[in-house]
Amino acid sequence: MTTHCFRKLYGLLAIGLLAASSILTSSAQTRPTPNRQLASPELNARVEALLKKMTLEEKVGQLAQYAAGYATGPGASNLRYDELVAKGQLGSMLNVVGAEATNHYQHIAMEKSRLHIPILFGQDVIHGHRTTFPIPLAVAASWDPEAAELVARYGAKEARADGIPWVFSPMVDIARDPRWGRIIESSGEDPYLGSVMARAWVKGYQQDDLSKPDSAAVSVKHFAAYGAAIAGRDYNAVEMGEPTLRQVYLRPYQAAVEAGAATLMSSFNSINGVPATANPFTLTQILRKEWGFDGFVVSDWGAVSELKNHSIGDGPTVARKALEAGVDMDMEGNLFGTVIADQVRSGKIPESVVDEAVRRILRVKFALGLFEHPYVEQGQAYDATPERRAAARKVAEETFVLLKNDSVEGVGTLLPLTKKTAKVALIGPMADNQKEMLGAWAVTGDPK
Repeated sequence: MTTHCFRKLYGLLAIGLLAASSILTSSAQTRPTPNRQLASPELNARVEALLKKMTLEEKVGQLAQYAAGYATGPGASNLRYDELVAKGQLGSMLNVVGAEATNHYQHIAMEKSRLHIPILFGQDVIHGHRTTFPIPLAVAASWDPEAAELVARYGAKEARADGIPWVFSPMVDIARDPRWGRIIESSGEDPYLGSVMARAWVKGYQQDDLSKPDSAAVSVKHFAAYGAAIAGRDYNAVEMGEPTLRQVYLRPYQAAVEAGAATLMSSFNSINGVPATANPFTLTQILRKEWGFDGFVVSDWGAVSELKNHSIGDGPTVARKALEAGVDMDMEGNLFGTVIADQVRSGKIPESVVDEAVRRILRVKFALGLFEHPYVEQGQAYDATPERRAAARKVAEETFVLLKNDSVEGVGTLLPLTKKTAKVALIGPMADNQKEMLGAWAVTGDPK
């Protein structure tokens, strides 16, 4: 073969390699869109049109979430929620449950506020709303993702009928230390099982369509690695290498995001010395740039304010660090709503940072159809119907852990029971306590 042929062959090969490299690079840089509803051009056009009309105070209001029954902000003990809602300075509330309570605030938002932006109500719905199912750890022990989907489906249906379009579930933390009390909300220790269950929970709540009247937006928690707290002590630090973080602890979160999760909740812990609620590596680099998450992030209860305990600054400083890291909504921290606007005016925070957080929140509100259907019908949100009882019983039967009472050499049977035993007495202070039988974190569960 001549030198000319070699050069021609080399040139073609080089062009082919460059083209392949370009395709791979382009593919790697193409931003995924896990939730196509939130990425909808029509929806985002509505978001942009509304954002242009908003004052700075109205924008910051969307970033604040307060729990019912509490005063808001320093020196504001006489300031009622009704006033904040009417001014467009309160975007979300939690622990407001039922048609009467939610409609009260929603009417103020839709009729008295300048831009008529609906309130987003959130609530802990962990293993059912009113109809209560086995705890999530038990559901995971069924090895049946359809069971998780069923629990979520009923939870969303009942929550939405109670005026709650946003649920603080599922918890997808990998949990390997039984000393950690919140392990009951998890799917246990395995990242594969945890990922499968995470997808099922998201699908059950959201039904791949947030606009359905009986769908609820999820808040996947707690981002990230909360379940790895040292010695199983809640709120404790987490120390781990990036490979373990990515290959084990982040996998269920990523699965939930890929399933279309609308929101995530940041965690209290630090990761290798950096508080998770002010960590741009997890909240921006991984979650948004790598995974393409278009929804919003809410802090856990008071987690923004508690950043002061991590010694990374005073109130205004930690609020700025949380917002710039990627936390969009401050849950009962009383900081975003009180210190962000002043920092924007002083130039410490670019208004574009606030705008991006507001975009993310408004996307979810539009996707849920709250602007078109902000109210819920009066009446009971659920009935203890035979259908719902049967569904709860079905899941319970799948989650039983059974012990076969075999004989053990030198011991006899494992349990002191003979084959003649006909009845076993169930005794103790909780034997006939229906409320306790609902299980941990049953929040709005009803023994009936």
